[in-house]
Amino acid sequence: MKLITFTADNRTHVGAIDGTGKTAISLTDASKGDPRFASMLELIRGGRPALSDAAEMLELHPVDAAYDLDAVTLKAPLPNPVRLRDCSLFIEHLQPAFRGLARKLAAAADDPEAEYERLVATGKYDMPKVFEGQVIYYNADHTAISGPGDVIVVPQETRQLDYELEFAAVIGRTGRDISAEDAIDAILGYTIFNDWSCRDLQSTVMASQLGPSRGKDFDGSNTLGPCIVTADELGSPYDLELTARVNGEVWSHGSSSTMHHSFEDAIAHFSLGRTIYAGEVLGTGTVLSGSPVEIGKELKDGDEVELEVSGIGVLRNRVQLPY
Repeated sequence: MKLITFTADNRTHVGAIDGTGKTAISLTDASKGDPRFASMLELIRGGRPALSDAAEMLELHPVDAAYDLDAVTLKAPLPNPVRLRDCSLFIEHLQPAFRGLARKLAAAADDPEAEYERLVATGKYDMPKVFEGQVIYYNADHTAISGPGDVIVVPQETRQLDYELEFAAVIGRTGRDISAEDAIDAILGYTIFNDWSCRDLQSTVMASQLGPSRGKDFDGSNTLGPCIVTADELGSPYDLELTARVNGEVWSHGSSSTMHHSFEDAIAHFSLGRTIYAGEVLGTGTVLSGSPVEIGKELKDGDEVELEVSGIGVLRNRVQLPY
Protein backbone atom coordinates (compact mmCIF):
# COMPACT_ATOMS: atom_id res chain seq x y z
CA MET A 1 0.00 0.00 0.00
CA LYS A 2 0.88 3.64 -0.39
CA LEU A 3 -0.26 5.24 2.85
CA ILE A 4 -0.92 8.98 2.96
CA THR A 5 -2.09 11.78 5.21
CA PHE A 6 -4.24 14.35 3.41
CA THR A 7 -6.73 17.14 3.96
CA ALA A 8 -10.13 17.32 2.30
CA ASP A 9 -13.45 18.88 3.32
CA ASN A 10 -11.58 20.82 6.05
CA ARG A 11 -10.57 17.57 7.75
CA THR A 12 -7.38 15.58 8.04
CA HIS A 13 -7.55 11.99 6.84
CA VAL A 14 -5.33 8.94 7.00
CA GLY A 15 -5.64 7.12 3.72
CA ALA A 16 -4.20 5.00 0.97
CA ILE A 17 -3.85 5.47 -2.78
CA ASP A 18 -5.78 2.97 -4.87
CA GLY A 19 -4.33 0.87 -7.67
CA THR A 20 -5.14 3.44 -10.35
CA GLY A 21 -2.99 6.06 -8.60
CA LYS A 22 -5.85 8.55 -9.03
CA THR A 23 -8.00 8.03 -5.94
CA ALA A 24 -7.35 8.46 -2.23
CA ILE A 25 -9.37 6.19 0.04
CA SER A 26 -9.91 7.75 3.46
CA LEU A 27 -9.31 5.03 6.03
CA THR A 28 -10.53 7.53 8.60
CA ASP A 29 -13.96 7.63 6.91
CA ALA A 30 -14.08 3.99 5.81
CA SER A 31 -13.34 2.73 9.32
CA LYS A 32 -16.36 4.58 10.74
CA GLY A 33 -14.42 6.20 13.56
CA ASP A 34 -12.00 3.40 14.44
CA PRO A 35 -9.36 5.21 16.55
CA ARG A 36 -6.56 3.22 14.86
CA PHE A 37 -7.17 5.34 11.75
CA ALA A 38 -7.37 8.72 13.47
CA SER A 39 -3.72 9.44 12.57
CA MET A 40 -0.83 7.75 10.82
CA LEU A 41 0.96 7.26 14.12
CA GLU A 42 -2.05 5.40 15.53
CA LEU A 43 -2.22 3.24 12.41
CA ILE A 44 1.46 2.36 12.82
CA ARG A 45 0.97 1.55 16.48
CA GLY A 46 -1.91 -0.72 15.46
CA GLY A 47 0.63 -3.05 13.88
CA ARG A 48 -0.13 -5.83 11.42
CA PRO A 49 -3.85 -6.09 12.31
CA ALA A 50 -4.35 -2.40 11.48
CA LEU A 51 -2.42 -2.75 8.21
CA SER A 52 -4.47 -5.81 7.28
CA ASP A 53 -7.71 -3.93 7.94
CA ALA A 54 -6.43 -0.97 5.92
CA ALA A 55 -5.66 -3.24 2.97
CA GLU A 56 -9.15 -4.71 3.17
CA MET A 57 -10.79 -1.28 3.18
CA LEU A 58 -8.67 -0.23 0.22
CA GLU A 59 -9.73 -3.35 -1.67
CA LEU A 60 -13.42 -2.67 -0.94
CA HIS A 61 -12.98 0.86 -2.37
CA PRO A 62 -15.96 2.44 -0.53
CA VAL A 63 -17.47 5.22 -2.64
CA ASP A 64 -18.31 7.37 0.38
CA ALA A 65 -14.62 7.36 1.44
CA ALA A 66 -13.11 7.98 -2.02
CA TYR A 67 -11.51 11.29 -3.00
CA ASP A 68 -9.98 12.42 -6.27
CA LEU A 69 -6.25 12.45 -5.48
CA ASP A 70 -5.74 15.63 -7.50
CA ALA A 71 -8.38 17.41 -5.39
CA VAL A 72 -6.88 16.69 -1.95
CA THR A 73 -3.86 18.24 -0.26
CA LEU A 74 -1.14 15.76 0.65
CA LYS A 75 0.61 16.38 3.95
CA ALA A 76 3.65 14.74 5.48
CA PRO A 77 2.50 11.11 5.73
CA LEU A 78 3.79 10.91 9.32
CA PRO A 79 3.62 14.48 10.62
CA ASN A 80 4.59 13.56 14.19
CA PRO A 81 7.25 10.85 14.19
CA VAL A 82 8.19 9.57 17.62
CA ARG A 83 11.84 10.15 16.77
CA LEU A 84 13.78 11.12 13.66
CA ARG A 85 17.37 9.97 13.24
CA ASP A 86 19.36 10.94 10.19
CA CYS A 87 21.92 8.20 9.68
CA SER A 88 25.05 7.85 7.60
CA LEU A 89 24.04 4.74 5.66
CA PHE A 90 25.39 6.31 2.48
CA ILE A 91 28.95 7.44 3.25
CA GLU A 92 30.49 8.10 -0.19
CA HIS A 93 29.15 11.65 -0.20
CA LEU A 94 30.82 12.61 3.09
CA GLN A 95 34.30 13.32 1.74
CA PRO A 96 33.11 15.69 -1.03
CA ALA A 97 30.61 17.25 1.41
CA PHE A 98 33.33 17.96 4.00
CA ARG A 99 35.55 19.42 1.26
CA GLY A 100 32.62 21.51 0.04
CA LEU A 101 32.24 22.99 3.51
CA ALA A 102 35.95 23.81 3.56
CA ARG A 103 35.69 25.55 0.21
CA LYS A 104 32.71 27.56 1.46
CA LEU A 105 34.64 28.70 4.53
CA ALA A 106 37.65 29.59 2.41
CA ALA A 107 35.65 31.70 -0.03
CA ALA A 108 35.79 34.81 2.17
CA ALA A 109 39.60 34.76 2.47
CA ASP A 110 41.89 37.08 0.53
CA ASP A 111 43.34 34.02 -1.18
CA PRO A 112 40.49 31.46 -1.21
CA GLU A 113 42.54 28.68 -2.82
CA ALA A 114 45.39 29.00 -0.35
CA GLU A 115 42.94 29.08 2.55
CA TYR A 116 41.15 26.01 1.18
CA GLU A 117 44.46 24.11 1.00
CA ARG A 118 45.27 25.19 4.55
CA LEU A 119 41.91 23.94 5.83
CA VAL A 120 42.24 20.63 4.02
CA ALA A 121 45.76 20.16 5.44
CA THR A 122 44.35 20.26 8.97
CA GLY A 123 42.62 16.92 8.34
CA LYS A 124 39.39 18.27 9.79
CA TYR A 125 37.70 18.06 6.39
CA ASP A 126 38.40 14.37 5.77
CA MET A 127 35.78 11.72 6.45
CA PRO A 128 36.51 10.14 9.86
CA LYS A 129 37.04 6.36 9.69
CA VAL A 130 34.32 5.80 12.31
CA PHE A 131 31.69 6.23 9.60
CA GLU A 132 32.88 3.02 7.96
CA GLY A 133 32.81 0.92 11.12
CA GLN A 134 29.42 1.74 12.61
CA VAL A 135 26.17 3.54 11.90
CA ILE A 136 26.61 7.19 12.87
CA TYR A 137 23.52 9.35 13.28
CA TYR A 138 22.24 12.55 14.79
CA ASN A 139 18.80 13.23 16.25
CA ALA A 140 16.99 15.51 13.83
CA ASP A 141 14.16 17.77 15.00
CA HIS A 142 11.07 15.55 14.84
CA THR A 143 8.87 18.59 15.57
CA ALA A 144 10.07 20.41 12.42
CA ILE A 145 8.27 18.25 9.83
CA SER A 146 7.06 19.55 6.48
CA GLY A 147 5.33 17.74 3.64
CA PRO A 148 4.81 17.71 -0.12
CA GLY A 149 3.99 21.10 -1.59
CA ASP A 150 5.04 23.04 1.50
CA VAL A 151 7.13 26.16 0.95
CA ILE A 152 10.44 25.82 2.77
CA VAL A 153 11.12 29.18 4.43
CA VAL A 154 14.77 29.55 5.31
CA PRO A 155 16.04 31.43 8.39
CA GLN A 156 17.03 35.02 7.66
CA GLU A 157 20.63 34.53 8.81
CA THR A 158 21.54 31.88 6.25
CA ARG A 159 22.92 32.47 2.77
CA GLN A 160 23.28 28.88 1.55
CA LEU A 161 20.47 26.32 1.60
CA ASP A 162 21.00 22.78 0.34
CA TYR A 163 18.58 19.95 -0.27
CA GLU A 164 19.72 16.43 0.65
CA LEU A 165 18.57 13.50 -1.50
CA GLU A 166 17.57 10.76 0.93
CA PHE A 167 14.90 8.24 1.73
CA ALA A 168 13.89 6.75 5.07
CA ALA A 169 12.52 3.68 6.81
CA VAL A 170 9.53 3.95 9.14
CA ILE A 171 9.70 1.64 12.15
CA GLY A 172 6.53 -0.42 12.55
CA ARG A 173 6.96 -2.11 15.91
CA THR A 174 8.53 -1.34 19.24
CA GLY A 175 11.42 -3.59 20.23
CA ARG A 176 14.73 -4.04 21.97
CA ASP A 177 17.82 -6.11 21.11
CA ILE A 178 16.56 -6.79 17.58
CA SER A 179 19.02 -8.84 15.53
CA ALA A 180 20.02 -7.80 12.02
CA GLU A 181 18.33 -10.98 10.77
CA ASP A 182 15.01 -9.98 12.36
CA ALA A 183 15.27 -6.25 11.73
CA ILE A 184 13.52 -6.28 8.35
CA ASP A 185 10.30 -7.28 10.15
CA ALA A 186 10.51 -4.11 12.24
CA ILE A 187 10.16 -1.88 9.15
CA LEU A 188 6.63 -0.83 8.22
CA GLY A 189 7.61 0.99 5.05
CA TYR A 190 9.62 3.70 3.35
CA THR A 191 9.25 7.37 2.44
CA ILE A 192 11.34 10.11 0.80
CA PHE A 193 13.26 12.42 3.12
CA ASN A 194 14.66 15.86 2.29
CA ASP A 195 17.08 16.97 5.01
CA TRP A 196 17.28 20.71 4.28
CA SER A 197 20.61 22.15 5.39
CA CYS A 198 21.85 25.71 5.94
CA ARG A 199 25.45 25.01 4.93
CA ASP A 200 26.96 28.29 6.06
CA LEU A 201 25.49 27.91 9.54
CA GLN A 202 26.44 24.24 9.62
CA SER A 203 30.04 24.86 8.60
CA THR A 204 30.42 27.22 11.57
CA VAL A 205 28.83 25.08 14.29
CA MET A 206 30.46 21.82 13.15
CA ALA A 207 33.68 23.15 14.67
CA SER A 208 32.10 22.32 18.03
CA GLN A 209 32.13 18.61 17.07
CA LEU A 210 28.63 18.35 18.55
CA GLY A 211 26.70 18.04 15.31
CA PRO A 212 24.99 20.28 12.75
CA SER A 213 22.87 22.15 15.32
CA ARG A 214 21.22 25.28 13.81
CA GLY A 215 22.47 24.27 10.38
CA LYS A 216 19.65 21.73 10.12
CA ASP A 217 17.24 23.02 12.73
CA PHE A 218 14.47 25.35 11.62
CA ASP A 219 10.72 25.18 11.01
CA GLY A 220 9.94 22.62 8.31
CA SER A 221 13.58 21.57 7.94
CA ASN A 222 12.70 17.87 7.63
CA THR A 223 10.40 17.05 4.72
CA LEU A 224 8.75 13.62 4.44
CA GLY A 225 6.50 12.30 1.67
CA PRO A 226 4.62 12.02 -0.49
CA CYS A 227 3.56 8.67 1.01
CA ILE A 228 4.77 5.70 3.03
CA VAL A 229 5.12 2.67 0.78
CA THR A 230 4.69 -0.48 2.84
CA ALA A 231 7.64 -2.84 2.85
CA ASP A 232 5.73 -5.64 1.14
CA GLU A 233 4.87 -3.39 -1.82
CA LEU A 234 8.29 -1.78 -2.28
CA GLY A 235 10.33 -4.97 -2.06
CA SER A 236 14.09 -4.54 -1.65
CA PRO A 237 15.09 -1.00 -0.64
CA TYR A 238 18.60 -1.63 -1.96
CA ASP A 239 18.05 -1.25 -5.70
CA LEU A 240 16.21 2.05 -5.90
CA GLU A 241 17.01 4.97 -8.20
CA LEU A 242 17.27 8.40 -6.55
CA THR A 243 17.05 11.66 -8.50
CA ALA A 244 16.95 15.34 -7.54
CA ARG A 245 15.74 18.00 -9.96
CA VAL A 246 15.79 21.78 -9.56
CA ASN A 247 13.33 23.62 -11.78
CA GLY A 248 13.12 20.44 -13.88
CA GLU A 249 16.89 20.07 -14.36
CA VAL A 250 18.60 16.98 -12.93
CA TRP A 251 21.20 18.01 -10.35
CA SER A 252 21.73 14.74 -8.47
CA HIS A 253 21.35 11.07 -9.25
CA GLY A 254 22.28 7.88 -7.44
CA SER A 255 21.28 4.40 -6.37
CA SER A 256 20.46 2.81 -3.03
CA SER A 257 22.70 -0.07 -4.10
CA THR A 258 25.63 2.10 -2.94
CA MET A 259 24.54 2.17 0.72
CA HIS A 260 27.48 1.22 2.95
CA HIS A 261 25.27 0.26 5.90
CA SER A 262 21.80 -1.27 5.70
CA PHE A 263 18.63 -0.41 7.58
CA GLU A 264 19.02 -3.78 9.28
CA ASP A 265 22.48 -2.73 10.49
CA ALA A 266 21.02 0.48 11.87
CA ILE A 267 18.11 -1.20 13.67
CA ALA A 268 20.34 -3.84 15.25
CA HIS A 269 22.78 -1.14 16.38
CA PHE A 270 20.14 1.25 17.73
CA SER A 271 18.17 -1.44 19.57
CA LEU A 272 21.17 -3.01 21.28
CA GLY A 273 20.34 -2.60 24.97
CA ARG A 274 17.89 0.15 24.04
CA THR A 275 14.29 0.41 22.89
CA ILE A 276 13.26 1.61 19.45
CA TYR A 277 9.64 2.60 18.99
CA ALA A 278 6.93 2.18 16.40
CA GLY A 279 6.70 5.50 14.59
CA GLU A 280 10.42 6.26 14.53
CA VAL A 281 11.97 7.35 11.21
CA LEU A 282 15.50 6.43 10.09
CA GLY A 283 16.94 8.57 7.29
CA THR A 284 19.64 7.12 5.03
CA GLY A 285 21.86 10.17 4.81
CA THR A 286 22.66 11.58 1.40
CA VAL A 287 23.53 9.57 -1.68
CA LEU A 288 26.76 10.54 -3.52
CA SER A 289 26.27 13.87 -5.38
CA GLY A 290 22.96 14.22 -3.53
CA SER A 291 23.47 17.78 -2.29
CA PRO A 292 24.43 21.05 -4.01
CA VAL A 293 27.47 21.54 -1.75
CA GLU A 294 29.06 18.47 -3.39
CA ILE A 295 28.50 19.59 -6.97
CA GLY A 296 29.25 23.29 -6.77
CA LYS A 297 25.67 24.52 -7.23
CA GLU A 298 23.47 26.79 -5.12
CA LEU A 299 19.72 27.09 -4.72
CA LYS A 300 18.06 30.43 -5.42
CA ASP A 301 14.89 32.01 -4.07
CA GLY A 302 11.80 30.47 -5.66
CA ASP A 303 13.53 27.31 -6.92
CA GLU A 304 11.39 24.18 -7.09
CA VAL A 305 13.15 21.08 -5.76
CA GLU A 306 11.92 17.59 -6.63
CA LEU A 307 13.28 14.45 -5.01
CA GLU A 308 12.24 11.23 -6.73
CA VAL A 309 12.82 7.70 -5.46
CA SER A 310 11.69 4.82 -7.66
CA GLY A 311 8.82 2.90 -6.17
CA ILE A 312 7.93 5.69 -3.75
CA GLY A 313 7.18 8.78 -5.81
CA VAL A 314 8.15 12.46 -6.06
CA LEU A 315 8.54 14.88 -3.16
CA ARG A 316 8.21 18.45 -4.41
CA ASN A 317 8.82 21.74 -2.57
CA ARG A 318 9.57 25.35 -3.39
CA VAL A 319 12.12 27.31 -1.38
CA GLN A 320 11.83 30.85 -0.03
CA LEU A 321 15.27 32.28 0.58
CA PRO A 322 16.35 35.66 2.00
CA TYR A 323 18.85 36.21 -0.82
